[in-house]
Amino acid sequence: MISGLSLQPMGNSPTQTGWSSTDLQGNPHGDTEKAEKVREMFTAIAPHYDLNNRLHSLGRDQAWRRRLVKQSLVKPSDRVLDIACGTGDLTEAFARAHPASATGVDFNQAMLEVAQTKAERRTWPTTPSYQLADAMDLPFESSSFDIVSIAFGIRNVTSPQQAIREFHRVLAPGGRLFVLEFSEPGFGPFRLLNHFYCHHIMPRTASWIARDRSGAYRYLPRSIETFMSRQDMVSLVQTGGFRDVSVQPLTMGICCIYKATKDDA
Repeated sequence: MISGLSLQPMGNSPTQTGWSSTDLQGNPHGDTEKAEKVREMFTAIAPHYDLNNRLHSLGRDQAWRRRLVKQSLVKPSDRVLDIACGTGDLTEAFARAHPASATGVDFNQAMLEVAQTKAERRTWPTTPSYQLADAMDLPFESSSFDIVSIAFGIRNVTSPQQAIREFHRVLAPGGRLFVLEFSEPGFGPFRLLNHFYCHHIMPRTASWIARDRSGAYRYLPRSIETFMSRQDMVSLVQTGGFRDVSVQPLTMGICCIYKATKDDA
């Protein structure tokens, strides 16, 4: 069940544009209204979010999540917190790995509604639970989890620094952090091909499928190219109190898994 959340039926997609062309000429991460625009865009695209992910990643988005879960080496005693869980794909992947618990949190009600509907259709080794929560202010006691994950979400947080501090706080000593996030491919020709696809093809087809007027799929590529570099992400995680930070590029660098550990002390 979804705890701490009063669910209301999803209405029609908002008609107001979340991200205008003018907004995206600059750095969307510096927009003072970023949080509300991100919330609005996810409300608009929630019903078609999974379909667009599968189509426009050619199914790789699920493979990337499975890779993350495999690397986490889930134990039966592990308590898992999946932050910015969206429609629950990564939370579900963890639930299949038989942890003690698998909790997904997101700050968007519409996405959680989709996640809950999906969860109710299946029988689980560990039943996932969902809760409305902000990555920068998690409603959990310190040292409550053994694994914290966030997939394609740290980029959408208003303050990644504050979020990383919260991840560190809720992790138990020796707990593991996993961040899955888009990146810029290093190989020149593939980077150009990926840039053309993300800026000229995907925004049109994804927006058409989702009937989206929030600018979500124009925000996506712009938010990737204006976000921090891999080294900056590593430094951010280290500054947040983590050790043994590593980076693994996936699919020629389209995205990366960042892994880190909280000190035992």
